[in-house]
Amino acid sequence: MSLLLNAQDPVAIESAARRLAAGSLVGLPTETVYGLAADADNASAVHRIFEAKGRPSDHPLIVHLAPGAGPQGWRAGVEHYASEVPAFALVLMQAFWPGPLTLILPRRPEVAAVAAGGQDSVGLRCPAHPVAQALLTAAAAQGVHGVAAPSANRFGRVSPTTAQHVAEEFAGLSDDALLILDGGACPVGIESTIVDCTRGYPVLLRPGMITPARLEAACGQPLRERDQAAPRASGTLESHYAPRAQVRLMSAQQLQAALDLLGADAKHIAVYARPAVKTLAPVPRRRMPDDAARCAQELFAVLRELDATGVRLIWVETPPDDAAWDGVRDRLQRAAA
Repeated sequence: MSLLLNAQDPVAIESAARRLAAGSLVGLPTETVYGLAADADNASAVHRIFEAKGRPSDHPLIVHLAPGAGPQGWRAGVEHYASEVPAFALVLMQAFWPGPLTLILPRRPEVAAVAAGGQDSVGLRCPAHPVAQALLTAAAAQGVHGVAAPSANRFGRVSPTTAQHVAEEFAGLSDDALLILDGGACPVGIESTIVDCTRGYPVLLRPGMITPARLEAACGQPLRERDQAAPRASGTLESHYAPRAQVRLMSAQQLQAALDLLGADAKHIAVYARPAVKTLAPVPRRRMPDDAARCAQELFAVLRELDATGVRLIWVETPPDDAAWDGVRDRLQRAAA
């Protein structure tokens, strides 16, 4: 069962911080998606995240850091978890933290081994959402250096962008009620950009809403593509973010041609596309925004909504071939894998 609390209530924040310090799980909003959080240094608590999600224990979690006081208040958290911070990584932190950017850094061996999936690196980020910041700050005051918080959904499924999504995902948990801080809908809507900083140069592991051009401009280095030497990272498996219905990507022309071919037999299909489509069957449909940021903001909620209609297929227009759409395209390609 779940217990939803108004995140604007300071008592709710303190209650959630106490739960984290005691080793319990908490659902929290970030600017990207809702996370299922635990004290990153509490191995038992982090194990419960893997168990609740059905997530493989070698698939690492991202550690979220409190913003602290001042423009680089997150440095105390970084120094607790990272054994080394390359100069270009520090520049990226200064440019994009707090915000939807995760950096993979060499891990101090005595901390967060379970959260790191056993790797000698750790993913760190300082979220921009005011509720996440308030909770992380309150938890830090109780000795929690960082919070491991993957998306609050069953492993491989559509990420949650509202507190109600989280409650629906974990309604069957048999242990203590899951406390979920309700901070409204997530404003970014897809997970953070991930950059590997463990090899002396930046490597893009997962696209998000911070484009490669912005990252390169900030750190003054070209961003290399992911290769086989890259560390494991959240959300990089071929199949991920998937609803129950099968997602298929196609151009607007292909989508309309397929609907024309099926005619009245298209009742088992839902559509998410930018142009209006014509159908002979009562097909559930949502219009995809023309703006990448707006599409990202609603993407997971739309997939959940269309999936809830009971269709067998969700046909989605392939996003434009533009860097601004890289994060959205990545999530849809993995949902369709």
